[in-house]
Amino acid sequence: MDSQTLTLSHVVISLIAIASGFAVLYGLLTAARMHGLTLLFLVTSVATNASGFLFHREHILPSHIVGAIALVVLAITMVALYVNRLSGVWRGVYVIGAVMSLYFNMFVLVAQAFLKVPSLHELAPKGSEPPFAIAQGVLLVIFITVGTLAFKRFRPVAAR
Repeated sequence: MDSQTLTLSHVVISLIAIASGFAVLYGLLTAARMHGLTLLFLVTSVATNASGFLFHREHILPSHIVGAIALVVLAITMVALYVNRLSGVWRGVYVIGAVMSLYFNMFVLVAQAFLKVPSLHELAPKGSEPPFAIAQGVLLVIFITVGTLAFKRFRPVAAR
């Protein structure tokens, strides 16, 4: 696969993961399971994180570290949902893992926006300037807040 095709595939998969992730987050906030969208979110999140390792780099980048952590979180999240079926503490593990997985996707989206969007890149050309830190900080606060609400609200009805 050539570099351009890999990049386009990676971006499309990432956007599908983010869109389906927001639908799943809505389901967490409303105690709706959304089985198909959840599977789509988890599969595309794994695919986007795994495909990030296919880009040739001379050394490990922060994106590789985020991707590796995200894959571990996704594995635990899938165990909570599909193996332990949200029983007991696994409900909370699932909620936290799903929210963290969406957060990681959004973290990378913001980072990529600062790299690729000229007006944002001018504000933070190295990715360590205050505008970048503020954007990522705001994103983190939003996800902590929404994740806390999701943790409190997601109590799906047990299957009979």
